[in-house]
Amino acid sequence: MSSFPDQPVLPPHTLALPDADATEALGADLWRAWDGRLCVVALQGDLGAGKTTLVRGLLRAAGHTGPVRSPTYTLMEPYDVGDRRVLHLDLYRLADPGELDFLGVRDELEDGVLVLVEWPDRGAGVMPPSGLEVVLSDHGSGRAARVVGHDSTGEPLAASLLGFSG
Repeated sequence: MSSFPDQPVLPPHTLALPDADATEALGADLWRAWDGRLCVVALQGDLGAGKTTLVRGLLRAAGHTGPVRSPTYTLMEPYDVGDRRVLHLDLYRLADPGELDFLGVRDELEDGVLVLVEWPDRGAGVMPPSGLEVVLSDHGSGRAARVVGHDSTGEPLAASLLGFSG
């Protein structure tokens, strides 16, 4: 059932995120659910949908205390947290998927790395397929997150996140 009064019930695999704190909490839940195997997470949504807010919540749960900015101009921001690594990519300004080779993204793809990709379609052909997809959208006065697992790494994450309540 939707957490928003007078709103239709959310579709399957969709969570209500009434505010930015709930979006950050979803990110924190993703961090806690991740088992450390390489996983690419596609973060979909319009500009301002909360993709970086979700990443901030994930990184705070991981113990990162520094700033968390959208890598709109740098394309990739790496974060080392303990024995794990989080790569936050924003491919919105990517002119050609081949540019990802210059960033060394392929060299980073190993267990212990969680790759969070905003605008993943712009990296088609270079980025591996996403194991988990999180689609953020407007819903009433807040947001909604549709969560879909696509492989043996993403499906357990999706199942864990769908138990989340903001």
